[in-house]
Amino acid sequence: MSEIDLVSEQNQVSRLNQPELVEELTTLNLGPTHPATHGIFQNILQMDGEKIISGEQTIGYIHRAFEKIAERRPFYQITTLTDRMNYCSSPINNFGWHMTVEKLLGIEVPKRAQYIRVIMMELARIADHLICNGILGVDSGAFSGFLYLMEKREEIYEVYEEMCGARLTTNMGRFGGMERDLSSTAIEKIRALLKSIPPVLKEFENLFNRNRIFMDRTINVGPISAERALSYGFTGPNLRAAGVDYDVRVMNPYSSYEDFEFDIPVGQSGDTYDRFMVRGEEMWQSLRIIEQALNNLPEGPYYADAPEFYLPPKQDVYTKMEALIYHFKIVMGEIDAPVGEVYHSVEGGNGELGFYLISDGGRAPYRLHFRRPSFIYYQAFPEMCKGVTISDAIMIMSSLNVIAGELDA
Repeated sequence: MSEIDLVSEQNQVSRLNQPELVEELTTLNLGPTHPATHGIFQNILQMDGEKIISGEQTIGYIHRAFEKIAERRPFYQITTLTDRMNYCSSPINNFGWHMTVEKLLGIEVPKRAQYIRVIMMELARIADHLICNGILGVDSGAFSGFLYLMEKREEIYEVYEEMCGARLTTNMGRFGGMERDLSSTAIEKIRALLKSIPPVLKEFENLFNRNRIFMDRTINVGPISAERALSYGFTGPNLRAAGVDYDVRVMNPYSSYEDFEFDIPVGQSGDTYDRFMVRGEEMWQSLRIIEQALNNLPEGPYYADAPEFYLPPKQDVYTKMEALIYHFKIVMGEIDAPVGEVYHSVEGGNGELGFYLISDGGRAPYRLHFRRPSFIYYQAFPEMCKGVTISDAIMIMSSLNVIAGELDA
């Protein structure tokens, strides 16, 4: 026997006599510098080779203490805090806050203003879902579909711009109604969208819905059962993808949503593919709602008769003493709100967005809490990632539609 053969035999005997080798795990930081985590999500993962064994999130990289800031601001100035949470569908945040304060003040919003709000909120929902599904396609390696959808998002932003001059963080509403009525230009742009969006959605669906690569990347990836989703507090498309048909617009209608006919799409397995499909169908339902609202837009005022809280039109401020006085008192936050405790929620782009407001009769909230859906369902991310690879984890995070500004607030 040669010297080499002897050494090899000794090594084999040594390995047989050793106890079972301890499995070696690797700690990996997924974010915050990873492109898919936007510089603000940190996930500390324990890896067994390429498989994720466990994970722990670190949040707060963009925390701005909105709830505490709100306690030092007049009610009107809080509007600009809300649209910086889920900035992908900011009108929904704004109107949700306005409805909360209107509930506290006992203001009845005119029907026309309610319908205009519905139109703007559903446009915002479409814009939110366009971004989520488009980015999910990019994360799977398909870039073309994203480009198709972003063109339509720009056209939705043009409607925002016509309504209030802003595109991303909007401020088109007021306590008691809207800042301004729907102009003929805005109506034309919305009707043009109702015609131009369906062909683009069809083309996007043709690229993805039955695409074998996309299906392999999303089906049975990050599934969550209805029971687990409910125990975490899921709402919105992520809950409906798990098979629970809960929608705030139907369960607790607001802003005249009971006047409209639309379906609630639901999935079965709660996986990434179901979340993608639910959001895709919700865009079609939003188009239905917008068309009904435009065709049945009521006549009448676009704001309530509540001069103590509704900012008067600028031309009245320049020509009428009463309007000038109310304008000054509202802007300077010199009108006290009644004592009360209210909660109001709306169906946000990614779930139930709620506002819990306590007023002690002052000029700012005594306490204000935002129910942020992103903060709630991001807690389930480690559980949904167990046993998958890093590339699958990126797809799961993208399909959950975690918006950083809402996650941290």
